[in-house]
Amino acid sequence: MDKSKKIALIFPGLGYNCDKPLLYYSKKIAISHGYSIIEINYSDFPSNVKGDKDKMELCFNIAFDYAAKLLASVDFNDTEILIIGKSIGTAVAAAYASKILCSFTTRKIRFIYLTPVEQSFNYMQPSSGIVFHGTSDPWINSPLVVKNCENLNLPLFITKDSNHSLETGNLVTDIENLGKIMGRIDAYIQNPKS
Repeated sequence: MDKSKKIALIFPGLGYNCDKPLLYYSKKIAISHGYSIIEINYSDFPSNVKGDKDKMELCFNIAFDYAAKLLASVDFNDTEILIIGKSIGTAVAAAYASKILCSFTTRKIRFIYLTPVEQSFNYMQPSSGIVFHGTSDPWINSPLVVKNCENLNLPLFITKDSNHSLETGNLVTDIENLGKIMGRIDAYIQNPKS
C-alpha cells in the first residue's frame, strides 16, 4: 500500500497562535488523518493593525517572508497538502500556495480558511477549500465574505453572533460552536466534497 506523504501547514493570525482552540483542535484532527504538522509561528508585527491597510500589508509581508524562509527546505513534491489558516494567516497561506507551491508536483492542496481578512480574497483560488466566519467579526463584514465566497465557489460556514475568534462570549455556546466547526473540518479533511 502506498503511504502518501501528507503535510498540514498551519498559518496563525496576528494574535491567534497555534495553541488557541481553532488551530489546536484543527491540528489534532489533521494528525488523526495522518498529516505531519508544520507550524508557521511568525512574530514581530506592528501594533494597532486593525483598520490600518498599510500595517496590514506590512504584517502580510513579514509573515509571508517568514513562511517562505521557514518552508524553503521542505520538498512538497508528490505530497498531499492541507493548509489551515487563521485571520491574516489565510492571506499568507493562499499567497504562499499560489506563488510557491505551484512550482511543486503536489497531489492536491486543500484549504481551511478560519476567519479570513479582506486581503485573503486576493489570493484564494476558486473551489479550493472551506471558509469559516463569524457575523460579529470586526475585521471584515459578513456581506463581503458572503459575496467573495460565492464568487470563488467556496463553501462558507457562518457562526452567528461570533467574533474574529468565532466566539460569542457565552462559554457553553462557544464550546458547542467549536464542536460543530471541528466536525465540519473533520468531514472536509475526510471528504472535501462534503
